[in-house]
Amino acid sequence: MPIRSVRSRLCFALTASFLLSSLSASAQQILPVANVPAKEHRATAVVISQDDLLEVVVFDVPELSRDVRVTAEGTVAFPLLPEPLKASGLTVNDFRDSLAAELRSRGLVSDPRVSISLKQSPAHSVAITGAVRNPQIYPLMTEGRLLDVLSQAGGLADNAGSTVHITRGRAATAHSVDDLSPKADDTTTITVDLKQLLEGGSAALNLPVYPGDWITVPVAGIVYVVGAVNRPGGFPLNLSHQHLTVLQAVALAEDAKTTALRDQAIVVRRGSQYPNGRQEIPVRIGHILAGSQPDLTLQANDILFVPDSAGKRAFLRGAEAAIQIATGIAIWHH
Repeated sequence: MPIRSVRSRLCFALTASFLLSSLSASAQQILPVANVPAKEHRATAVVISQDDLLEVVVFDVPELSRDVRVTAEGTVAFPLLPEPLKASGLTVNDFRDSLAAELRSRGLVSDPRVSISLKQSPAHSVAITGAVRNPQIYPLMTEGRLLDVLSQAGGLADNAGSTVHITRGRAATAHSVDDLSPKADDTTTITVDLKQLLEGGSAALNLPVYPGDWITVPVAGIVYVVGAVNRPGGFPLNLSHQHLTVLQAVALAEDAKTTALRDQAIVVRRGSQYPNGRQEIPVRIGHILAGSQPDLTLQANDILFVPDSAGKRAFLRGAEAAIQIATGIAIWHH
């Protein structure tokens, strides 16, 4: 087979491989939602940063095609070139042109056709932490949308709270979620109500998300109900129950027992602002049911304690025993 034909087929194969890899990388990016105004869809050039991993393809010269890492100095060492090339601060296209020009001027490739793509980039990513199903760092090359990012993380976890925080302005140099704690003096945090975002249908709350942002979904607070209730336990203040009152908490605990002292219940509220770190709020459940006392709204970490009556328990045990004896006598007479 003629050399020209082999060379053409090789070039076609390399081109097809590059196009497929580019399409695969694009599919992983988070895209804006469809109802965003057109002016917000404009593409922005991707700028190379330190520690980025670049995929370099030099067509017809597979020996020069490879993945290269941008150093802390912002340069890239390339085979056969005597000095590293500046990469950090350049767009991907500018660095491609710079590399092609260097290969040509050094006489290494007479007509270099170079392709550069960004494979990994701490600066072109978004961190998603907190109460989502898959918290981690995700690639984000250009502007995305909040719902897209939450979907990328697998959606909300069962213990998700009622808000989501978008923190902006941190230095995008992190390599893991543990490195992403923002500094208070160089960040801005935006809080979004998740219930309004998911159920209200407000497109305005589906805020833009940019590379370098940190998205956090706080874990829901918990209200505890203990004592003489049928199902004691902790009940989260999540999207289903953003706010819980005393009566709602008792209902979630499947009501107070018949031996409960309903009008001697208390809410234990903890906090450094209270003497000894706690406050005890008397709650008269019977009066709340009668409408003579307002139903108290509970806060995260509140403990609703419904006391039990030993006298009532003894009385009920005696009544149950009397019923059993009477039933037995009636059966014996029959």
